[in-house]
Order: sequence, then C-alpha cells, then structure tokens
Amino acid sequence: MLDGVYVHASDDPRSPLEFRELRAPTHADIAEVAARTAARVERILRAHGRSLDPELDDGDAPEVCLDEPGLAACYAAAAQGVAVSGDRAGKPPLRLVASLDPPARPRAADATDEPIAEVRGINLHAAQVVDGRDRRRVERLCKYITRPPVAQDRLTRRPDGKLELSFKKVWRDGTRALLLEPDDLIARLVAAVPPPRWHLLRYFGVLSSHSSRRRLVVPQPVPDVAATKPPPARGDQLALLGETDDAPAKRKRWAWLLAHVFAADLESCPRCSGPMRWAEVATSRSAITRLLSEHGLGPRAPPVPRTAAAAPPEQLQLPFGVASR
Repeated sequence: MLDGVYVHASDDPRSPLEFRELRAPTHADIAEVAARTAARVERILRAHGRSLDPELDDGDAPEVCLDEPGLAACYAAAAQGVAVSGDRAGKPPLRLVASLDPPARPRAADATDEPIAEVRGINLHAAQVVDGRDRRRVERLCKYITRPPVAQDRLTRRPDGKLELSFKKVWRDGTRALLLEPDDLIARLVAAVPPPRWHLLRYFGVLSSHSSRRRLVVPQPVPDVAATKPPPARGDQLALLGETDDAPAKRKRWAWLLAHVFAADLESCPRCSGPMRWAEVATSRSAITRLLSEHGLGPRAPPVPRTAAAAPPEQLQLPFGVASR
C-alpha cells in the first residue's frame, strides 16, 4: 500500500511532479482493495483452469513447475496442507493440542477499524507505516519479511523420529505444535522457495523501470564512504596494499559487511575501544601458516576423508514426486 501519490503541479503534463500524502486507509478501503485483488486473481486462475476454492481446484502446481515433478509435488502438498510421506500421506499432519477448550482471546473494541482485511484467502495488511527516509525501520521491515520460515529453537526431534514444530503462540483451536515427518518438513521448506525465474517484486506507475519519470521520483542514494574505504589513518588497509584514496571502490569492505550483517565491530579494540589497524597482510602460504601458528590456530585445514573425496554427496532423493515425463 502506498501512503501517497505523485501528481503534476499543474495541468501541464510537463510540469514537475509533486508527492501528495493520502489519508490513512480504513478497514473498508483495505477490504475493497482485497476484494478487487481476489477478483483479478480469480479471473487469472479461471483462465488456467483453477480456482481459489480448494474444493474446485485440482491442486496442480503452476505451469512453471511442470518440468520438475518433485517441485510440483512440494507446492501441491504445501498448498493443500497434507503430508507427503509416512502413514499420513495425503492427510493433514497430526496436531498437539494444549487444551480442548481454549479460552477465547479478547479482541480490541476497534479491531474492525484496523486496516486489515482478508477476502477469499487474499490477505492485505496496511497497518504498518514506515517512512522511506527512516532507513533503520525500512531495514527492520525487510528483515521481518525475509525472516526464515522455521525457527530452529522451536523444532525438536522426537524419539520416534518425527519432528515437533511448536508455535510461538497457541492457535485459537488450542493447537500448540505440529508433528511432521522429516520429508514433510523438507517439502514445506522447498515450497517456501520461489520457482525459478519468478518475479517476486513488481512496480507500477512512476515507480516502474519503464517509466520515463522514474528518475524524478526515485532519488539516487547517497554513497556510504565507510562501506568501501576505511577511515584514513597510518597503517590502515590503503597504506598496506599500496592503494590511494582516489582509487575506485570495487566492492564493500569485509569489516563493513560483518558489522552491517552480524553487528560485529572489527574496527574497535575490545580493550581500549580505540581504532584497530592492520598490522600485517598475509598473502602467501608460508605467511598464513606462520600467523595461524602464532595465534594458536591450526595452520592447515582438517583432512578430508577419502570416501567423501572419492564419492561426493549426491542430491537428496525424496520418496515422492517421481513421475514419468
């Protein structure tokens, strides 16, 4: 959902564009957008012989996966919510219920006014508003969207070999966990991976790459000098490698990447909090071995077993989705 639109400052189409903020969407607005989206999706599915109704849909995978029967089986099983192996193949997985009569969750009085709607499986959530200039909140929202599908700390292996996937919150019907076969979990993880050559992000209007006005509304980001060049000081990376400040940056620095992704500060001393500088650059095998030995680290990589070196591990073969083409 957009929080504003770009319009011309005057009736002249050659006039500059102005951004005008829209009012906050209501539940009725979101429900209307969800209904229109569901209608368009229904028309597209009907043209391909499918439907949003699970009882009318044949459960086939998209045409992009017809050449991969295993991938098509994973998509179909995940969409229908059924198991693909074991005694419950073709049936929903077992659920662990915390209580047969769970207490009803209290709902807020203004819950119907929230900009959230669902129409025939099309879910639209417009309650989160992030200013595009607030890069920290934008990055946090992107990390939330791209978070892993399964939390490892809530996944345990039972003595019978099944996997128990506990939920962060108990469902309204009292379900607190699912029992899955290892192949069922793999199938659901595979279904979370988009098909090859499948577009996940689309832009329309002036934000489209084909729009001639895109350069007028999408500003160029200010380059982060610290991402490609360390702070100027004696004995730093530039001085040791013989580079100059005017040299074009070919990639981002490892220290910047580690700090940005893992929040690991490799440029500040943990003892005095002062700036750390490179003392030596090891580029040869003998220099690397000597430095590793001086710091108590193994100078060589662990040996590789001959069996593993002679016979590399093959791709995991799943016991389903194998069909003749």
